[in-house]
Amino acid sequence: MEHSANIAAPAAVHGVLDALWRGGQAAYLVGGGVRDALLGRAVIDWDVATDARPERIIEVFPAGRYENRFGTVTVPAGGLDVEVTTFRRDHVYADHRRPDSVTFTGDLGEDLWRRDFTVNAIAWGRPADADAADLALVDPTGGLADLRDRRLRAVGDPLVRFDEDALRLLRAARLAAQLDFEIEPATLKAMGATAPTVSQVSSERIGAELSRMIAADPPSTAFRILAQTSVLEHALPELAVQQGVAQDKAPGMDLWAHCLATVDAAAAIDPPNTRLRLAALVHDIGKPSTFADGRFIGHDVEGARLARALLGRLAFPRRDVDAVGKLVLNHMFSYEQRWSGAAVRRFVRRVGRDLVDDLLKLRAADNVGSGLPADAGHLGEFRQRVQEQLDAGAPLLLRELAVNGDDLVAELGVAPGPVIGDMLDRLLGAVIAEPDMNDRGQLLAAARKWLATRD
Repeated sequence: MEHSANIAAPAAVHGVLDALWRGGQAAYLVGGGVRDALLGRAVIDWDVATDARPERIIEVFPAGRYENRFGTVTVPAGGLDVEVTTFRRDHVYADHRRPDSVTFTGDLGEDLWRRDFTVNAIAWGRPADADAADLALVDPTGGLADLRDRRLRAVGDPLVRFDEDALRLLRAARLAAQLDFEIEPATLKAMGATAPTVSQVSSERIGAELSRMIAADPPSTAFRILAQTSVLEHALPELAVQQGVAQDKAPGMDLWAHCLATVDAAAAIDPPNTRLRLAALVHDIGKPSTFADGRFIGHDVEGARLARALLGRLAFPRRDVDAVGKLVLNHMFSYEQRWSGAAVRRFVRRVGRDLVDDLLKLRAADNVGSGLPADAGHLGEFRQRVQEQLDAGAPLLLRELAVNGDDLVAELGVAPGPVIGDMLDRLLGAVIAEPDMNDRGQLLAAARKWLATRD
């Protein structure tokens, strides 16, 4: 079915289409770019489908790179990489991820009918022999109606679609969350029936989808769908075990519900901060394995270990693995109003200047997820005191001391070794307790005194 419409793609993308049309080929914009353009959303990637075979695409675009056996050529255009793929039909997916083989076709309809969801099976363009005025949307699967009704529906038989490629199970939850769409009942039911096949998806791809889910608003939507369809227990079992674990939080809220409420609160507190959302998702991951006698003793330590292991397995960047692990490890801090300035500085030193703001936001989200005010536990006051110490610029790191190891070796006549490291740690502790002590003379005098006591 064809519909008149215009897609406002960048000039460089139109240039790719024009080159194919001038070369005697059919060419269409397809996939998520068309979907998002029709929804008025920002388009990240523009994909083109054509009846040209890969070797012909390379003839039209000599700078193109032939990417894979599925007929995709990446064409650089105006600073963009446009993927140009030959119309194809798929065959058996023995591994529940990739077709064992593909057959190229000259039929756009066949290409659209093999796609995952109807809203991704809309094309915009024209055959080579049509007039420029004949540009149209081609929608054989009813994707436009589903866009209008904000509905996510699998193309054809949903059981077949998910059995072909288990990654679609994760994509369904993620797209529903990103687009604020309802998943059509038969599609949702098929997700539950095929959920075990998600174990065939690589950890890296699961991690990539998790990153996109956590960035949706609200982020809990995708995870509720995963739990509802049992995909969660096969893709992210470390999170799934939180379901049904009772705890003393908001009435009627189990550990999983608390986790999701905390994630949504984190998103509301600092919307662009996806690392904070990720930490909120896993902040209580250590509770199920530490539960005993109604308590979760040591769940922060165990949670940090499990969070690092999970995010490492999902191929998250090392900096995020380390940061989230440290946030989980420290999220159970207990502030008291009688803390001295030195105690506040020691807290900042332990957590790190770069993470202390995220940790305070994580606690605020945890409070909201527990049915409490965000600033419960004098958190607002503590945040102010932490900021005062940060603004004062008190030394918190060894490199901020007025002396270094070379100074101690030269001035004290001590050979390099563990004793130097021990003295520097002692000096830093003294400076954190009394910032005015960060003076070269005072620090060397203190070091001589400790050295004499040691001897």
